[in-house]
Amino acid sequence: MATHKDWWLINNIEELDSPALIIFPDRVKENIRILKSMVDNVERLRPHAKTHKSIECTRLLMEVGIHKFKCATIAEAEMLALSKAKDVLLAYQPVGPKLQRFVSLIKKYPETKFSCLTDNWEAVTQMAKSFAGNGLTVEIYIDLNTGQNRTGISPSEQAIQLFLDCSVLKGLKPVGLHSYDGHIRDLDLNIRKQRCDEAFAEIEEMQNVLQQKGFAEPVIVAGGSPTFSIHSKRKKIECSPGTFIFWDKGYMDLCPDQLFLPAALVVSRVISVQGETKLCLDLGHKSVAAENELTKRVWFLNAPEWKAVSQSEEHLVVETEPGHSSKIGEVKYGLPFHICPTVSLYERAYTVTNHLAKGEWNIIARNRKINL
Repeated sequence: MATHKDWWLINNIEELDSPALIIFPDRVKENIRILKSMVDNVERLRPHAKTHKSIECTRLLMEVGIHKFKCATIAEAEMLALSKAKDVLLAYQPVGPKLQRFVSLIKKYPETKFSCLTDNWEAVTQMAKSFAGNGLTVEIYIDLNTGQNRTGISPSEQAIQLFLDCSVLKGLKPVGLHSYDGHIRDLDLNIRKQRCDEAFAEIEEMQNVLQQKGFAEPVIVAGGSPTFSIHSKRKKIECSPGTFIFWDKGYMDLCPDQLFLPAALVVSRVISVQGETKLCLDLGHKSVAAENELTKRVWFLNAPEWKAVSQSEEHLVVETEPGHSSKIGEVKYGLPFHICPTVSLYERAYTVTNHLAKGEWNIIARNRKINL
């Protein structure tokens, strides 16, 4: 019999081929409850859809009063619109064909309010021309670089000027500031908070300057999973964690201050025994996120001592102790270190309730295109 300790066990596992992505809806609902409990007002939540990429998860969030969302791709934005989400921020700067797809998205789903990011004048002028040419006025957030160093403009006079420039162009309405501080990953929460507060102070200063220039208080959308417990205590910002909904081994280790539950796993089977200490499983690069170093890709709940020694497209070789009792076909339940790109590897997830796999959720936004 399965117990609370072995919550992950699936009693009808023989019906499920592997590798497979499995989701536990009851745990997802509990994570949503925890999320809400960490803020004073549900209106300050703008969760990121990049982790779950599904209509089913979106609807669970909407059922508890969450109606603002953030996403990174046009497909994710369309998935949210198909879910009847009211407010969707494309946390990306649309350029080239993506800009035209974004325009088509806005026109196809008028019941959803869409907005996006920008960090430079060239992109601003392209967006303004495209939006205005289609009879649209789209809300814009200035993307601020507070240390992630991938996109964004430093909080500065240049960033303030970009906001001012957006305000005089047809087709655009600058409404806020956006910052993702995912580089702040200190295990010590006090250090993480200090670094987060220092970066946030620059954003607040920019917000104050814009107010002094006569603008309505710009909305601040800030943070991700590592700093959510810090930003959640601020009174006037929107928080946008994503991984909370499924959680993973990486954030379990990094953020013990956040009490979310693992709610998604990968199921794998032993397919070959190689000598006394090595086993091969059907969990290759195509089945679990492989961007981390080899021993930081998956952790087996029912074999925590196993150590990965090699991986290829369809195979994972692990090392265990001599005299092990593992057999061909044995099922292992793996907790990914990084669940977001792992989810993207699967077209569907099997849902498990009361230890039975008896449903499916379509990972619809793993596709680069849904309709548009």
